[in-house]
Parts: sequence; C-alpha cells; structure tokens
Amino acid sequence: MTKIADLRSMTTDQLGDQLLSLKKEQFNLRFQAATGQMEKTHRVSEVRKDIARISSLLREKQRASA
Repeated sequence: MTKIADLRSMTTDQLGDQLLSLKKEQFNLRFQAATGQMEKTHRVSEVRKDIARISSLLREKQRASA
C-alpha cells in the first residue's frame, strides 16, 4: 500500500506511470482470480485503493494548475 505523502512528492508524470502499472497489475490480478491461481487475495483491494488515491491526486494537481 502506497502512502499519500509519498505520492504527493511525485510529479504528474511519475503518478501517471504509477497509475498505468497499477492498472496492469489489477488486470493481471483479475485473471489470476478467474483462473483460481491467486495467492494474495488482499492485494486486489490494495491495488484498487492505490488507483483511487493516485487518480484523486492527479485530479487535485490538475485543478490546482488550472
């Protein structure tokens, strides 16, 4: 789980890259769940919450610059 203070120190490009990698991980976790190969089931909710955190920060930074 990523802390909000760490995310706030990142640039928008870094946040975008992090968001992309988390969405890929979420996609892979969905496939693992569907095929029954998932070992860490708690990771699904962690990734979902991290995606929400980063999306919120990106929106916040976008509104601040506008």
